[in-house]
Amino acid sequence: MRFIAIVLLTILFISCEDEVAVKPEAKLRLEYPKASYSIVKTAAPYTFEKNTAATLIPKRNYGMNIHYPMMDATVYLTYQPVRNQNLDSLLYDAQKLTYDHNTRADAIPNQVFMNPEHTSYGMFYEINGNAATQAQFYITDSLDHFLLGSLYFNTKPNFDSLYPAVIYLRDDMRHIMETLTWTPIEH
Repeated sequence: MRFIAIVLLTILFISCEDEVAVKPEAKLRLEYPKASYSIVKTAAPYTFEKNTAATLIPKRNYGMNIHYPMMDATVYLTYQPVRNQNLDSLLYDAQKLTYDHNTRADAIPNQVFMNPEHTSYGMFYEINGNAATQAQFYITDSLDHFLLGSLYFNTKPNFDSLYPAVIYLRDDMRHIMETLTWTPIEH
């Protein structure tokens, strides 16, 4: 009797095993259109080239939102005039805004930006990890103008899932910096 019970239990365990099916390796493939750009000219004291796949939304005080509907992301541009020697406080605020994400970021590499031809100097930050923003920059002429840019997705941060879009938009933000020109202000 005991022998029959052991044989039945063995058959039961062997027969309940799931068949293993080998599946091909799957990878998420997100492709975005090759970027094409057009010049943005508004009443703001600066111009730049914007990706034609994005929508420009002018804001008050010469700020702008550049919305990317296909990724549900926005680059927020905030303009501040440099006056009364406030450049130090503008730089401090921009750097603080970036490094406030340090608690959720894995790393924040930065890249110095200099374009003497357009009198533009700044810093570009890549914020890697599940922080609220994945890229920020500031750019200034050191005398009259200061522009801050921040990238935000309209979703819970998940850097691994957003990575292809992050790379695409970081390139767009760099293009904004590279093509930005200031409108002269008379002193």
